[in-house]
Amino acid sequence: MTAPVLEANDLYRFFHAGEEETLALRGVSVSVEQGEMLVVNGPSGSGKSTLLACLAGLDEPDGGMVRVAGQPMSRRPEPERSGVRARYIGMLFQSANLFEHLTVEQNLALVQRLAAGPVKASPSEVLDDLGLGGRRRAYPSQLSGGEVARAGLAVAVANDPAVVLADEPTGEVDSSTEGRVLGLLRERARRGAAVVVVSHSPAVAAAADRTISLADGVVVPQ
Repeated sequence: MTAPVLEANDLYRFFHAGEEETLALRGVSVSVEQGEMLVVNGPSGSGKSTLLACLAGLDEPDGGMVRVAGQPMSRRPEPERSGVRARYIGMLFQSANLFEHLTVEQNLALVQRLAAGPVKASPSEVLDDLGLGGRRRAYPSQLSGGEVARAGLAVAVANDPAVVLADEPTGEVDSSTEGRVLGLLRERARRGAAVVVVSHSPAVAAAADRTISLADGVVVPQ
């Protein structure tokens, strides 16, 4: 039996503000297989975004371990985490992951230069695949809401990552664009990526292979 592409074991994350302590994650464990799309839902403050940040290595858990493609993400210096992230993880944020002073094509080229491994597709090929070939020279401010969502996804998948992490990727788009973005995420899973989506949307949950719910920093039994 092969190991999960993404695995988090017994994650804890605490935040302090003065004498107040917030338990953002309390023993959360998650595993995602190759070709699987997992949706994480739950109310605001349940720990969803903290979990995603720990999975991406953008935040360090106070307890537990994250592994990506067999590589430990936790308990190592940030430069090493950045290397694992650049090589194995594509990230899509609700506010988009685009630099405003770069064209869409330049955004993709930058992400590909940061990756240590060989690039499997050129920026033009990635954009054509997502129906944005004609907008490659546009700046983010010149894109429609739906185009921004797809351009953000293009950046996330530019290196054909083993893991795709998305935080509310359809939170600010209409239902038509939501359906298209979901189709593209499902396609990444079909191609073998482990996809994790944080979302409140029923349509996103319906598209998942599996869902988990968080409440007060713990996984709610299904």
